[in-house]
Amino acid sequence: MGRTYFGTDGIRGSVGDTPITPDFVLKLGWASGRVFAREAGGAGRCTVIIGKDTRVSGYMFESALEAGLVAAGINVKLLGPMPTPAVALMTRTQAAVAGIVISASHNPFYDNGIKFFSATGSKLPDAVEEAIEAELALDLATVRSRDIGKVLRVVDAAGRYIEFCKSTVPEGFNLRGMRIAVDCAHGATYHIAPAVFSELGADVVSMGVQPDGFNINAGVGSTDMAALSTLVRERGVDLGVAFDGDGDRVLFVDGAGELVDGDELIYLIARHRLASGRSDAGVVGTQMSNLGLELALRSEGLRFVRARVGDRYVKEMMEAEGWHLGGESSGHIICSDITTTGDGIVAALQVLRAIRDADIDLATLRAGMTKYPQTMINVDIKGRVNLDDHPQVSAAVGAVQAQLGGRGRVLLRPSGTEPKVRVMVEGDDAAQVQSLCCELAAEVERALA
Repeated sequence: MGRTYFGTDGIRGSVGDTPITPDFVLKLGWASGRVFAREAGGAGRCTVIIGKDTRVSGYMFESALEAGLVAAGINVKLLGPMPTPAVALMTRTQAAVAGIVISASHNPFYDNGIKFFSATGSKLPDAVEEAIEAELALDLATVRSRDIGKVLRVVDAAGRYIEFCKSTVPEGFNLRGMRIAVDCAHGATYHIAPAVFSELGADVVSMGVQPDGFNINAGVGSTDMAALSTLVRERGVDLGVAFDGDGDRVLFVDGAGELVDGDELIYLIARHRLASGRSDAGVVGTQMSNLGLELALRSEGLRFVRARVGDRYVKEMMEAEGWHLGGESSGHIICSDITTTGDGIVAALQVLRAIRDADIDLATLRAGMTKYPQTMINVDIKGRVNLDDHPQVSAAVGAVQAQLGGRGRVLLRPSGTEPKVRVMVEGDDAAQVQSLCCELAAEVERALA
């Protein structure tokens, strides 16, 4: 059975357009509640955790999910605005059958989405998502009044998560003497990340910490690093850390304001683990990971394998290989020996450990990896598309690969979260890469128009 609503990271779209509507989300809560209760074997009343980011529509969808879940006989615990990885953590520690996050991650405020965690704090298996979609096809029927679920708000969720984040570094580790700029994207980390770094001793300069429901990811955060880069240079701090709207991604800038992306951060963490005797045999990246990461890891004696784009596929590959580190160039980094999903704050602390232990600045530390020139262009499309149905696209890809002559890569990938096809070209000649990517993107746009 295929999936109509679920993409690579839950269900996402523009608020008010199907399926991101109050009536659909209410029924989604009911349908998922029925599935979760069935998966739990029907033993006792089940609990589901709900968290959200700071976009204004979160209030509406929180209420809708709550209504649907209790109508299915599920108890609900509300966390309020909390990072996605915090919801995964609380799902595990509260013995819930599932966790639900209301967020569109790095998208603008006018989008929203619903994503799920299993009882173990991992993304749902495909089979469970398909079961939820099957329930959505049924008529909603409320349980008997005596069986309706109850709702509780968890008032100390932020404090619990802050303490968890601090517990992921060794006892005695501190950031005293470091000046760090922290950009929270006016998102779910706004009341969490500055506290974590401050309580570990850093002198923190914060930005993106005044959410108003509409400014999430707007000119701030990991999807727009210019403001953080400027702040780092103007304030003369040691480095900058930027999160996305729901806090599962992180990027850095060094003291000169230069971007340090997810591939480079993965390399720094992997090398630190290797030096401290905590390394596995390899690291998992994705089809989008820079070739420079693969070569740098190989030079350290580490293997590198590529999963499909999407953190769930990275996690699956990590489990298959028996490795504990993987991630994406976007800054979605998973340290599975610490937590179950991508966590921006946890990953940031791992990078800061590497910097402190090396006793050099970030700009110097990152020099061990040389990135290959890579250009990506997003081509807007009207809906889902199967690129195999367009032979002219395949021909254009073949022509670009021929021009690269084995010195680079080409990747075309429909986004799992937005109506776009991502066109990526990578090689050793920056000018050629830029030119070929523009040509290929134009061809894709013509073919899919």
